[in-house]
Amino acid sequence: MNETIDIRGARLHNLKNISLSIPKNKLVVLTGLSGSGKSTLGFDILNREGMRQYMESLGMVTDGLTRPQGMTITGLSPSISVDQHLTNHSPRSTVGTSTEVFTYLRVLFARVGHRPCPKCGKDVPPPTFEFAEDELPDEADESQTVNPEDTFPCPHCGAPVPEMGMANFSFNKPAGACPTCTGLGVVRQVVVSRMLDESKSIAENGITFWDEFHINYYTKILENASLYFGLDMDVNQPLNQLTEPARDLILYGTNSPKFLKHFPGVKPPRTNAQGNFEGIVTNMLRRYDEHADNEAYRQKLEPYFASQVCPDCGGTRLRPESRAVTVAGRTIIDISQLPLNELDAWLKSLPTGFSTQETLIGGPIINDLDDRIHRLLEVGVGYLTLERSSPTLSAGEAQRLRLASLLGSGLTGVLYVLDEPTIGLHQRDTQSLIRVLRRLRDLGNTVLVIEHDLEMMHAADYLIDIGPGAGKYGGEVVACGTPEEVMRNPASLTGKYLSGERSVPMPEKRRAYNRRELLINNARQFNLRNVTVSIPLRMLVAVTGVSGSGKSSLIFDILDKALRQRLNGANEQPGKHDRIDGMDQVDKVITIDQEHIGRIPRSNAATYSDAFTAIREAFAATDEARKRKFSPRHFSFNVPGGRCERCEGSGTLTVKMHFMPDVEVRCPTCHGRRFTRETLAVKFNGYDISQVLDMTVEEALQVFKQVPAAASRLQVMSDVGLGYLQLGQPATTLSGGEAQRVKLAKELGRKSTGRTLYLLDEPTTGLHPDDTGRLLAVLQRLVDAGNSVIVVEHNLDLVRAADWVIDMGPEGGDAGGRVIAEGTPEQVALVKESYTGQYLAKMLK
Repeated sequence: MNETIDIRGARLHNLKNISLSIPKNKLVVLTGLSGSGKSTLGFDILNREGMRQYMESLGMVTDGLTRPQGMTITGLSPSISVDQHLTNHSPRSTVGTSTEVFTYLRVLFARVGHRPCPKCGKDVPPPTFEFAEDELPDEADESQTVNPEDTFPCPHCGAPVPEMGMANFSFNKPAGACPTCTGLGVVRQVVVSRMLDESKSIAENGITFWDEFHINYYTKILENASLYFGLDMDVNQPLNQLTEPARDLILYGTNSPKFLKHFPGVKPPRTNAQGNFEGIVTNMLRRYDEHADNEAYRQKLEPYFASQVCPDCGGTRLRPESRAVTVAGRTIIDISQLPLNELDAWLKSLPTGFSTQETLIGGPIINDLDDRIHRLLEVGVGYLTLERSSPTLSAGEAQRLRLASLLGSGLTGVLYVLDEPTIGLHQRDTQSLIRVLRRLRDLGNTVLVIEHDLEMMHAADYLIDIGPGAGKYGGEVVACGTPEEVMRNPASLTGKYLSGERSVPMPEKRRAYNRRELLINNARQFNLRNVTVSIPLRMLVAVTGVSGSGKSSLIFDILDKALRQRLNGANEQPGKHDRIDGMDQVDKVITIDQEHIGRIPRSNAATYSDAFTAIREAFAATDEARKRKFSPRHFSFNVPGGRCERCEGSGTLTVKMHFMPDVEVRCPTCHGRRFTRETLAVKFNGYDISQVLDMTVEEALQVFKQVPAAASRLQVMSDVGLGYLQLGQPATTLSGGEAQRVKLAKELGRKSTGRTLYLLDEPTTGLHPDDTGRLLAVLQRLVDAGNSVIVVEHNLDLVRAADWVIDMGPEGGDAGGRVIAEGTPEQVALVKESYTGQYLAKMLK
């Protein structure tokens, strides 16, 4: 039996014909500078080939997973990958539904839940008939809903009480979902104040989105309606002076109950000539619903809408009768709002209060719940609640939830490939994650982790350092072996950081607190406990703390949204707080998160950062381009002019393969070069536009150093650690960390006002310690220019380099939500209650 995975001649992307043997059944960490080729080796080669070989062995079509050309891989196991891409964007998905914990809770409440009798109001225990073993949660059994006509008698008054099943506790099924919001917990409502200028009449454009044609057309219909109903309404009267029936006519129309209540017994008009008017609110809602598949159309209507908590269920998503059922005095809503660690404690307390019958029925369900929740606590997400919406999870949180499900599978002989599982995890919880990975390994699996965290590297059985540089300067195996062996290898940059020979540079002097500040008063969004905190301006501020302690709620849900509302008139409401003092000291806010920058392959780092605009202008200014009367448009692959029209500038053609996945082939007209021969004949410093797109940022910087507009943007991309990126690399292939740094480069390329506030979410994601030093230099430059930078960050190298630290905690979830320590890193290091302080104290020695 093979004890190693053997790779020979790997040369995909920037990998340079590497050969490597990876020991099986070990915890293997793959590291190196950002862009060195780690993900290519881990995901594009090992993971894809592991899947392909396994599927091929089962006689399955391998769905576009082609055999790697020119390389051999032996000893591979079936592979499972856990990457940074969120797979569930549905607002109906929650932590509870995705982990199946809520599924088991639904069974528990259906089987042992108490509820009030609909007639006498007294407590009705669950019916005592027995349930079959196969009624425990199983996706196949979801269709077995209880017939609403099935009842049992109330033990107190004998009135029929409807039976309840699992479906009655699901907000994704009609039997359980709140009918008003259909189980979403929020409703989209028209904000009337955004549609009207109350001080004006209809004739004076009081209905803001009506143009002259609509004013004339609808005024006639409204006059007809006034005559039909005998309404005293003057269209030249200011809207705020109209009677209530006249306002209801304009807003809700002649067929709406809100208007017809003023005229009981009167049948509404049928035609426009009679006065049939839809109402501007009714019309807006209809158009919004009719265009559910047209995102662009809905976007135009968006300014007139706002999401509001459902008035009937209060955001809980369920029907009233489902919300009334209790187990040990608590409803399923109460339980969904508990952090997982508190839910665990509640479940353990249940058996003591159960009757014999309830123990018999509920015992197996509680045991299954215990197992699932224990795995979630092991991977460090004990602060999450079951009601937390899946799309709001960070990449690291989503990855750790997936890891918990893998723990429960009990599979052996598998290759697990994980992409930076420590993202968003406080240093305190890294050891717990390492224990989980070792458990996966001890089951007889190979665990391959792509990681930059030094603690994770120290814990590896085998460490592979890819480099020595990034992009075309990487793609080689610099060092491999135990962490100690890599540390002794003089060629390994990673080894130098592991041994402590090198570290992320610290500022020689920290900026002093200058009394310019933003003061957030009584922040109480989610788990924040009436937090009042000062955030210094014109400084580099790190907001840190254990996962789930309230950092993002404070900075992104409250501060960011409040500033956007004040500065940009944004629609989104900020989180709960009293007020923020000092906002007049900021005239621009720039938020840089890890959302992907493009969903189409035509978007790339060069186009997004505006560097490509300056490059095209440089080509258009050459003598050859002028002679041919070419404009910058001719050097764009996105519009007709100079691009190859056979492939429309993509360089490839899609071949439909019927039952197999589509295949991309090189365009036979332009041979993958995207442009016409005439366009490619124009050279800048000896290079055509296609060759420029194949260059890395660093290479292009040398070619365009005499073009200030291009050089400045390329230089910033290099400064944030993206010098290895190819200019033409599709945005869809960038990692979350790379996408964030492209956004940062775009903002840095613009002129700063000196009063700009930059908010960054985990900017060190995907960065090697050496790249973190470069990013820090860029952030310090921003502050030196008079701007303010706030980073929400767990990376202690960045926290240690900040001027000011705000540490949230002490735990996640309901046990968090407080400011534990604030001050310089040295001051925070003295606070014993602060986990961050404890680690900083060791680092600052």
